Amino acid sequence: MTRASSKSSPEFSGRGVAILAVAVAIGAAIYLFASALIYRIGFPLDDSWIHLTYARNLALHGQWAFQLGHPSAGSTAPLWTFLLAIGFWLGLAPYAWAYILGALTLFGIAALMEQAACKLISTYRPHLPWIGLFFAAEWHLMWAAMSGMETLLHAFLVSAVLIMLMTGSRRYLTIGLLTGLSVWVRPDGLTLLGPIVLTIFFIEKKLTDKFRVLVMCLIGFGSLFVLYLLFNLWLSGTPMPNTFYAKQTEYAAWQARPLLYRLSVLFVQLLTGPSVVLLPGVIGSVALAIQRRAWSTLAAMMWCGGYLLLYILRLPAYQHGRYLMPAMPIFFLFGLLGFIEFQKSNLLHGYHWFFKMVWQFSLVAVLLLFVVLGARSYGEDVGLIESEMVVTAKWVSANLPPQAVVAAHDIGALGYFDHHELIDLAGLVSPEVIPFMRDETRLAEFLNQRRANYLIAFPAFYPELTRTLVPVFTSGGKFSPADGEQNMTVYYWSSP
Repeated sequence: MTRASSKSSPEFSGRGVAILAVAVAIGAAIYLFASALIYRIGFPLDDSWIHLTYARNLALHGQWAFQLGHPSAGSTAPLWTFLLAIGFWLGLAPYAWAYILGALTLFGIAALMEQAACKLISTYRPHLPWIGLFFAAEWHLMWAAMSGMETLLHAFLVSAVLIMLMTGSRRYLTIGLLTGLSVWVRPDGLTLLGPIVLTIFFIEKKLTDKFRVLVMCLIGFGSLFVLYLLFNLWLSGTPMPNTFYAKQTEYAAWQARPLLYRLSVLFVQLLTGPSVVLLPGVIGSVALAIQRRAWSTLAAMMWCGGYLLLYILRLPAYQHGRYLMPAMPIFFLFGLLGFIEFQKSNLLHGYHWFFKMVWQFSLVAVLLLFVVLGARSYGEDVGLIESEMVVTAKWVSANLPPQAVVAAHDIGALGYFDHHELIDLAGLVSPEVIPFMRDETRLAEFLNQRRANYLIAFPAFYPELTRTLVPVFTSGGKFSPADGEQNMTVYYWSSP
């Protein structure tokens, strides 16, 4: 890529910032309106309620616990939980503050990418910050912004580190600190050490300089990473949060599936939307980076490919590929930079203008189409969680005896709306279940040992456990049957 000065374009300094802020606000309004129209305001993931439960208990009771009196390391994103806790102090939780945080983070990504394009390509000085607008409107990112999850915060920190490397920043202490901070959002922030080390190796000329800046970077990283390890050790006795270990066990069946199948799922999730139009730009950016020996850019590209591959090998790309979303902004940026390079070239000679216009029109058309499709999908996802998990949690809170012991796999809404003693079959706050969480025979023994009174589950998830049980409540939601699934059910569990 062509290197430009660090000074941003005049259009982006004030007017462009306002344009991006308005675009993000309009997109958020569209998604929330779609949610309210399809069912009601809420979150598209049960995990959102896990973060909110930890945040509420921290803000109102000073405890890092899912259930009061029982500290646990069930939150993968401590930094996000701290930020959500502010909403309870301000009286804006659970909904408004989570949406505000998500919108602010999306605005940060849009502004960051606009600035990156200005720095990386000297000829990019548009009247409208259209690269920033792409990120403000991209449906994966807007879905994540309104999800109540830490996904976009992690994407912002990851993108910030990689862009600092790509633009030649020598602020290695800051790069190390941002990398350490990213681990407080998701443990996979550790993977950023790869492109950092590669960049230092190729960019710094003298061996002494390589060693000096690497040490500086590691000091910044280590100062925050060691605190993160100590935090988890204090809570659970393990260096990583419980979710880190639970996911490896829960998705062992996915890891056993054929590699080609998992890769095909990756491409479907990644390329559903305007990203498919950007794919030629990504390929072009890779080719140009190799040709120009842009080592820091190549290191960022290697991280992007490695991150996507690592996740698809370990975890399923469900819920619109939400585990892949932290790598999407930098992937999109490569595609957009390749698009700009193509626009200013004359690669196809007399036909160049035609293909340039077709590519530009296709990108805008698909982007806008998926604003609508993404909003509808978001509303349906919210409807599923609200009509299954939230409805069930509120029924349990109102109808089960106060002393009842409840076992469940999806604990987010239960933790927030209900206060019964809870056994977590996903292992987030009951880590002792992790070694046998997919063994229904051992789970039955465990529930008997813990004197469980009720089991809450989708019947198909635990077919053996639920086969002979008596249901006492079924959610009755319409979204799960529309997807070919059964409703969440509360079963009576008779412990001997």
